[in-house]
Amino acid sequence: MTAIAVKICGVTRPDDASFAAQVGADYLGLNFWSGSKRRVEVGQARALARCARAGRPAIRLVGLFVDAPAAEVIATATALGLEVVQLHGDEGADVVAACRAAGLEVWKAVPVAGAADVDDLGRWGADALLLDAPSAGRGGSGQQFDWSHAARAVAAGHRVVLAGGLTAANVATAIQAVRPFAVDVASGVEQAAGVKDPVRVQHFLDAARRGVSYLTRR
Repeated sequence: MTAIAVKICGVTRPDDASFAAQVGADYLGLNFWSGSKRRVEVGQARALARCARAGRPAIRLVGLFVDAPAAEVIATATALGLEVVQLHGDEGADVVAACRAAGLEVWKAVPVAGAADVDDLGRWGADALLLDAPSAGRGGSGQQFDWSHAARAVAAGHRVVLAGGLTAANVATAIQAVRPFAVDVASGVEQAAGVKDPVRVQHFLDAARRGVSYLTRR
């Protein structure tokens, strides 16, 4: 079984970016949505990217956008050298296609309230689908949804990033239940919005690895 990636999202402080990279996070999420408590400006994001890449050159940076025009998403991603863009609003498949045509990997966030929300995921044409609990804050709420819907999406062949209410206490169980491509955490490793707790970050990564190890032994 391929290793399941871990994304630490909503990073706002250089020390947090550096630590997450050094202890093995595969992806680091930078939030550019003006409505988020974890929002970063481009200049701030550039410093965070520098710290993350110094800590682990292989780390991949994900820019989170909500209903931004495709041209703005592409310009920001190009300026910062982002490897992935995460579209977390009501963007259509046309925005996904435009970003992919610009050479970006695109994750489309899909709020999952019930089974119907995962019935037609292929319509997005995205590289991965980030499944999260519905929230007014567009993620980062710490709320969990029914993982059986995510497991069904994986069984249908979708590349799923599992988010929503994950912590060190439940991420191994989530990995075993869903078998996603990646797991995504923000509030589950924080002291406050945008302020990561290094102990929680380390515990989350350790727990995720235990979950993957369990799968490889089966």
